[in-house]
Amino acid sequence: MNGWIDLRSDTVTQPTPAMRQAMAHAEVGDDVYGEDPTVNKLQEISADMMGKEAALFVASGTMGNLVSILAHCDRGDEVIMGNLGHSFLFEGGGISALGGIHPHPIPNQSDGTLVITDIVAAIRDDNPHYPISRLLVLENTHNRCGGVALTAQYTQQAINIAHSYGLKVHIDGARIFNAAAALNEKPANLTQGADSVTFCLSKGLCAPVGSVICGNKEWIKKALRIRKMVGGGMRQAGVLAAAGIVALEQIVPRLAEDHQKAKDLAKGLSEIPGIILDPGTPHTNMVFLQIAEGHPKTARQITQSLRNEGIRVSPIGEKRFRMVCHYWIRPEDIPVIVNAFRKAMNAE
Repeated sequence: MNGWIDLRSDTVTQPTPAMRQAMAHAEVGDDVYGEDPTVNKLQEISADMMGKEAALFVASGTMGNLVSILAHCDRGDEVIMGNLGHSFLFEGGGISALGGIHPHPIPNQSDGTLVITDIVAAIRDDNPHYPISRLLVLENTHNRCGGVALTAQYTQQAINIAHSYGLKVHIDGARIFNAAAALNEKPANLTQGADSVTFCLSKGLCAPVGSVICGNKEWIKKALRIRKMVGGGMRQAGVLAAAGIVALEQIVPRLAEDHQKAKDLAKGLSEIPGIILDPGTPHTNMVFLQIAEGHPKTARQITQSLRNEGIRVSPIGEKRFRMVCHYWIRPEDIPVIVNAFRKAMNAE
């Protein structure tokens, strides 16, 4: 990783040697014609892992969520989602700008869930004054709620409620494999009953590019048309899909190692005066912490001090950090990070 210890995100991961080898030798074709065998294989594996009929390779997680929501909704429809959800906060308002779709945010709880009664209260009556409630979006793991995993039981409860009111359900499963590892569940158990799910190959799975959306065959057919519309038709995309196959076969089974590194990091940081860890952190591969009130250092100052030690971190507030462990953070890096934090916190 170019000599840096990079904790800013699990999106900074670079392809493994096995991925580079697979990419170099990938069998390819024109995927817009459906003729790329490596893309087709990735889609088949993905659909099977998520327990869905079909899948579609897309360029990014943002594109995956956008295409999914556009495929479920018409212009003027409303989507119920968490106020801390990725689709609401970090995707450029694409569903509104490109789809004319109205977001209806409701509060995320600290465990990433949406209160069932809040979901029900957000569903509109059949009234010409209101937009039509069409879709519920859940996020698993939940990024802004500490990387917490939503259980299969909660997810099924939310899906059942949404379906009982005629809504579809989309799961933003960017890190669904981290959730499965944390809960010791098969990924399909966390997506059962959902109408669609997207997951990222480039968040923690080391693939350089890409996400996959999964659903039934008719819905994927509609999503394919929308992917083309938003410029997501990639030609010899098997070069990228080859890395995705390696990610699913080789990186997914070892994600618990990243969770353990996050636990070790949190334990070390907890022993430094002035550092306060979020309750329960880490839930998966993310460590959230803040600098105690009254401590003279800001997150920006700590970030610069760490950078001078060859460590990259992401401040997410004046005194707050998110740090993400991944394949390229080695166990031996953990004491280096902890010592650098201790030095930065105590520096004059």
